[in-house]
Amino acid sequence: MIARAAISLILFLMFCCKPDPGDPGLVDRHASPETRALYKNLMEVSRHATLFGHQDDLAYGVHWKREEGRSDVLESGGAYPAVYGWDISGIGMSPFNIDTVDFDDMARWIAQGYARGGVITLSWHMNNPNGGSSWDTARAVYKIMPGGSLHDWYKGRLDAAAEFLNRLQGPKGEMAPVIFRPFHEHTGSWFWWGRGNCTAEEYIALWRFTVEYLRDVKDIHHLLYAYSTDVFRDEADFLEFYPGDEYVDILAFDDYHGIRSEESLPGFVHRLQMLADLGERMNKVVALTETGLERIPISDWWTQVLLKGLKEGKRDMGMAWVLIWRNANEGHHYAPYAGHPSEADFRLFRSDPYILFEDDLPDMYCRK
Repeated sequence: MIARAAISLILFLMFCCKPDPGDPGLVDRHASPETRALYKNLMEVSRHATLFGHQDDLAYGVHWKREEGRSDVLESGGAYPAVYGWDISGIGMSPFNIDTVDFDDMARWIAQGYARGGVITLSWHMNNPNGGSSWDTARAVYKIMPGGSLHDWYKGRLDAAAEFLNRLQGPKGEMAPVIFRPFHEHTGSWFWWGRGNCTAEEYIALWRFTVEYLRDVKDIHHLLYAYSTDVFRDEADFLEFYPGDEYVDILAFDDYHGIRSEESLPGFVHRLQMLADLGERMNKVVALTETGLERIPISDWWTQVLLKGLKEGKRDMGMAWVLIWRNANEGHHYAPYAGHPSEADFRLFRSDPYILFEDDLPDMYCRK
């Protein structure tokens, strides 16, 4: 624990006592001070450590739902995660999202996590505009662009998203910064915005329109925009659908393939290294935005697979955060819960100075 205390002090002195270097070149030139501070501090932390995150952490766990203050990560690892993942699928169309999380509850839990110093990220499993789920791969992107038959429908979804984003405020009324990760895993073919279901040109146009509408029309200025692929072969594969530096703050990917065992680590490590090198060259934060091993059947998976991979994959910079997926039930969970066979190893993972949970964080927002 001495090592953890020492690194926390170092991070505090490095981050919160460091003068603001000015405009970090964000997508939003009018980003709020807290949003700018978050980006700067994510960049700094990625050179020394990785934040640990969990999807829907405060909403439910393997054996509970909607019990205030509970968290499977807290109960198995001893602290809340540093990063809270949420999803706004169904926004403006339903009172709850794809995982039955009520949006009013979500807004409250986001405020709680932010007030404690945690980092918030939002994905969006948007329904297919044609009427199906996000996994309905009927072509739709061209229909929601300006001039398309469903363009007004899409603007309505963005209006609803903007209304929700404007509800996310901190203790002093400031807007809580959000890392926004729409249209993720597009290098796969399972979503309607994915490869094979739209062209790279259509995807880029959709991304740029989305950014410009939220930023310039709806005046949302507390977002960082994360471009998040699935696994990729090389830089060309990663960048095929890239909207451009002026439209992306964070480079990221999801990887459920390379973390299944120690034998699968080489490919995982190689992708981490490629992304770290790309982030350094492009001067952008990099992150592992989804990963995990369902049910965690390997008792030492946390230290011998995930932690080992993150450390081996680090270059001058590493992943600013890693987020594992949700804990729905005993058959579908990615974090341990109290009594899980991997709980002891998860506590070793949590105690490593390279991994930061919420109580290890410096003030990521430099709030006075």
